[in-house]
Order: sequence, then structure tokens, then C-alpha cells
Amino acid sequence: MVRLWIVLGVVAAVFYIYSVVDCALFDRARVRGLPKPIWLLIIILFPIIGGVLWFLIGRGRRKSPAGLRTVAPDDDPEFLKRLAADRDQEERIRRLEQELSELDGDGGENDQTGRRDA
Repeated sequence: MVRLWIVLGVVAAVFYIYSVVDCALFDRARVRGLPKPIWLLIIILFPIIGGVLWFLIGRGRRKSPAGLRTVAPDDDPEFLKRLAADRDQEERIRRLEQELSELDGDGGENDQTGRRDA
């Protein structure tokens, strides 16, 4: 029974310290409900209950950046531009390969070393 009380005491102390440090270092703009100094006072005066209230009520969530949202590829103009550019580049490569094969075919027979037969 004594071990249980010791373990619970250590857990409560760690939670208390973590709550105080988290509240002290948390971004002031994201604190909800009360001002940050009041939250610190509540956590110090009521260690366990204050810490629980801090994590449930006072600690605000991280706001997602407004400009970064998930967009489907069909709705993303940048993705569609890249597709068009890739398509143009593949067409250009296909034409160049075709021209090269035509040039290779017109010049005569080549052996494996790349020299022309006489």
C-alpha cells in the first residue's frame, strides 16, 4: 500500500511540474479562457485539478495555416500546369528521338562499333 502512495505521489509531482512548465512556456496567443498568469496561479494553488483544467480548457490547439489546405489534383492549377509542361516535354523528346532514328537510318549501315561499313 505504501508503494502505491509513493508511485501516485511521484506521478502527481511529475504532472504538477509538467503542467506549470507547459503553461509558463505556452504561446500566449493560443491560451483559451483566462489570461496566462491566472492559469499559472490556478495550477499552483490547485495542483492536480488546475493541471487537468489547464489541459482541458486553457491550452488552445495549434491553428492550421490558412494558406496550406489540401487540394485535389484536379483542382490544383499548379499541378495542372506541371502536367501540361510534362506532356509538352515528352512530345518534344518523342520528336527528337524520331528525328535521331531517321538520321541513323539515312546514313548507311553501322556496325556495333559505330563505324560505317565501306
